[in-house]
Amino acid sequence: MYRNHTCGELRETHINKEVLLSGWVHKLRDKGFVVWVDLRDRYGITQLVFDEERSDASLLEKARSLGREYVIQIKGKVIERTSKNPNLPTGDVEVLVSEITILNEALLPPFTIENKTDGGDDLRMKYRYLDIRRNPVKDSLIFRSRVTMEVRKYLSEQGFIEVETPYLIKSTPEGARDFVVPSRMNEGQFYALPQSPQTFKQLLMVGGLDKYFQIVKCFRDEDLRADRQPEFTQIDCEMSFVEQEDILNAFEGLVRHLLKTIHNIESGPFPRLTYDEAMRRYGSDKPDIRFGMEFGELNAIAQHRDFQVFNSAELVVGIAVPGGATYSRKEIDALVNWVKRPQVGAKGMVYVKCNEDGSYKSSVDKFYTAEDLSSWAEATGAKAGDLICILSGETDVTRNQLSALRMELAERLGLRKTDEFAPLWVLDFPLLEFDPETARYHAMHHPFTSPKPGQMELLETDPAAVRANAYDLVLNGNEIGGGSIRIHDKETQATMFKHLGFSEEEARAQFGFLMDAFQYGAPPHGGIAFGLDRLVAILGGQETIRDFIAFPKNNSGRDVMIDAPAPIDKAQLKELNLKLDL
Repeated sequence: MYRNHTCGELRETHINKEVLLSGWVHKLRDKGFVVWVDLRDRYGITQLVFDEERSDASLLEKARSLGREYVIQIKGKVIERTSKNPNLPTGDVEVLVSEITILNEALLPPFTIENKTDGGDDLRMKYRYLDIRRNPVKDSLIFRSRVTMEVRKYLSEQGFIEVETPYLIKSTPEGARDFVVPSRMNEGQFYALPQSPQTFKQLLMVGGLDKYFQIVKCFRDEDLRADRQPEFTQIDCEMSFVEQEDILNAFEGLVRHLLKTIHNIESGPFPRLTYDEAMRRYGSDKPDIRFGMEFGELNAIAQHRDFQVFNSAELVVGIAVPGGATYSRKEIDALVNWVKRPQVGAKGMVYVKCNEDGSYKSSVDKFYTAEDLSSWAEATGAKAGDLICILSGETDVTRNQLSALRMELAERLGLRKTDEFAPLWVLDFPLLEFDPETARYHAMHHPFTSPKPGQMELLETDPAAVRANAYDLVLNGNEIGGGSIRIHDKETQATMFKHLGFSEEEARAQFGFLMDAFQYGAPPHGGIAFGLDRLVAILGGQETIRDFIAFPKNNSGRDVMIDAPAPIDKAQLKELNLKLDL
């Protein structure tokens, strides 16, 4: 037996008990006549004590020989601490050590194993197994486990069946790039790693399983950022004999369950916005509604003067910044420069100060009257003491720019509070979006999404107007889940493929198995997939997913710890019938 208690377990009730503990040496303090060692494991820290009066000389000397992160086992008696530590759960007691065994020595770690470490991101990624010993990472992984268990518990209680689907599948042209895997036994042919189990879960519905879920790894070979990894985890779900409302109710219930069990937050029905309304009010299809600053469109009340910047714009739109009237000219100029950055791309910004005395001061005073500016304040919801920030230009571009400014200002003003949770549904997305580069329409979600009832005929006359029977669940300005009611008959699916630019032969080659299955009694079905990494991070009060993944990749898609990806042996290449000209 290596231990009979953990390092986070001992309390005053254990005083005078003989205990066995094992763990890592966290810190050592040598005062000459007494040595204290903090012993750490996953559960916490216990202070060990060795002193000249009660410990023999050899034991004291062995204690002094310990280094940071040595793995040790000790035997000793729990005693009351004379100088208690209220910041530690075990801070009322310590262990007077009678025996010590060094289980493994350790090199000096390249960074300190502390909550606040001196190790940079790259260094900690290289030694991730050490980084996991730090409380912030360890606690994030434990938190992820807790959320995952609650998801499984809830869905199982709702009658869902967990089914594993294949990882080696067929590459398809839609969506992001696939990771491909050469087949040794089938020369010149390749598997792909799944971007999602989409077609398989639909086939499970054809198979009559009715309610399916899976917590599953998915893979996308695309450019990375803080909240994206080449391999990620989905909570993948599908249901038969359902309409949109059934899906929304079922999975709103899941998120409400998580908020209650994880944070003890009771939430009412989630708000719902159409895609068009979300874009008009927030400039984003994943709006953060923890705060206001809703868009106010100003075309009708700003394009009647001689200010050509507004008159020539497709859209003039503004937001009211709470308390912003106190901003200095230097602070406002900094905002103007912020929106002019290449990442945002605005040409400039008009502002209006709504002074506390009811007057207005703007950057376009010579073009507009006080009455004009008052109407702008009314349209944006600005109050005395607020600042109105106005952008103009092409509709979609301007909305995107103002949305970026809205989020930046909310961050600066402390309005994006990590302990507040504001979920909402966004509905009625466009079914298709036009790609100028390929000069054809692409599915906004995926090619198996059904159009809203009664809109199928619009595919022939006005494809851009067709709305999808699709929905996204948004939490704190992040899409945490998305899904749709699926197409479940061969004819409709064939029509969809045609409008996406597939020839009959291409559709058959890529998805013939699914269309064949639809001929054998496919039920109406729909589903949703949640990004588990992102959901866990947001519930954990963060938006960066890396610390909630045990072994993440860096921003170049590399695992710097194991140095992957890496070249493979020439013999392996030959076996796979691959030739690389390097």
